[in-house]
Amino acid sequence: MTGHRITIEQGADHVRVVHDGHLIAESRRPLVLRETGCPVRYYLPAEDVRTELLSASDTHTYCPFKGTASYWSLPGADDAVWAYPDPKPEVGRIKNHFCFYGTEVV
Repeated sequence: MTGHRITIEQGADHVRVVHDGHLIAESRRPLVLRETGCPVRYYLPAEDVRTELLSASDTHTYCPFKGTASYWSLPGADDAVWAYPDPKPEVGRIKNHFCFYGTEVV
């Protein structure tokens, strides 16, 4: 796709994910991914995510620029979290990072 661009930079923002009053993730070292035509997304290191609260989903999607995404659900929120277990080399930095639909910058 002509003009499509993805940039990834190390962020310093304090990013939190709260769902139903429970802290799901909190990081001061998110990766900030900017992609043409998409909102800015924060990818949080797996160690900063309470993965025991995530339930693996059968959902997978394919992005021609990032690869195949796997999804996880939270109680009452299907497919609220995704990651690229084997991202394309150009975005390899997002491996072992989770992205959430609902994040807040503190």
